[in-house]
Amino acid sequence: MKTVTIAEAKHLLEKGDVVAIPTETVYGLAGWIFSEEGLKKIFSTKERPFFDPLIVHVDTIEKAKALSSEWTPVHEALAEVCWPGPLTLIAKKHEKINSLITSGLDSVGLRCPRHPETLALLAHIEGGLAAPSANKFGKTSPTTSQHVFEEFAESVAILEGGQSDIGIESTVAGVEKTASGWKVLIYRPGFYTAQKLAEILNAKKIEAEVTYAESPVAPGQLKHHYMPNIPLIILPEQYEWSELQEKIETKLGQKCHSPAFWKLPDDAHLASRELYQNLREFSSHGHDLILISRSAQQLESEDWKGIWNRLSKAKTFEMADDFSWME
Repeated sequence: MKTVTIAEAKHLLEKGDVVAIPTETVYGLAGWIFSEEGLKKIFSTKERPFFDPLIVHVDTIEKAKALSSEWTPVHEALAEVCWPGPLTLIAKKHEKINSLITSGLDSVGLRCPRHPETLALLAHIEGGLAAPSANKFGKTSPTTSQHVFEEFAESVAILEGGQSDIGIESTVAGVEKTASGWKVLIYRPGFYTAQKLAEILNAKKIEAEVTYAESPVAPGQLKHHYMPNIPLIILPEQYEWSELQEKIETKLGQKCHSPAFWKLPDDAHLASRELYQNLREFSSHGHDLILISRSAQQLESEDWKGIWNRLSKAKTFEMADDFSWME
């Protein structure tokens, strides 16, 4: 494994290379925002399409403001409470932001990660670092340096930072000013739910409607994303594998000799931390299929929204309660 110090990481980034960096959500594949060579290398290394925007990581609110042309009181209030932490704020971009980062859009995602090693690196580099997850595009995100190494071997230097505490990507939220007031739109669910953001703004005496939405301004919006190396099937809460095995094998076009049955933990934060780790380990431990049953109670809970968002995109397919297919 090719690990580097903060000083070595800074040198590689400023000369146009990429470095895997630890955050509390997942490991990111970072490129310096002022190096077009480095930004292009993010896309080529990940095999990522250019239409998927990147999130810029900074270590202070002041740096975020400098990269935005419109920083509202809502941005300020949420950043003051949630940063450093797992919240990405979409803002109108400053002209200095390379269009490669934003996929040609007029907005940019900004985040201050909560990890001491990466914060120290960001404090020593001008502007910030663009960093999607450090894995091949569409595949399961990495939460340890070993996961990054398994993905890229020695071709990517890694700033070691232990296991990611949260385990799924940050909440991504945009801010709109409407005739009736402020609106916060969560484009990608995560640790920060609509309820949590609404409570923060209420405590700051800012009236705002907080809702969920989809938008190309946020990464991870494709139908299939975060996918493990073996099929993942989501099943109804009550099922019998012996009764479904033949039907699933026919749908997959393959025999399944060693399925992994994963019962999600009762605690959403523990499930979040284990999610990508387990999806990787099931395939590396010889299983040929992952089976996860959906819980109506979990699907109704905001705390589980980020987890089921990832699972719905990581799945190969899903079965309805009547055991018909849900693609």
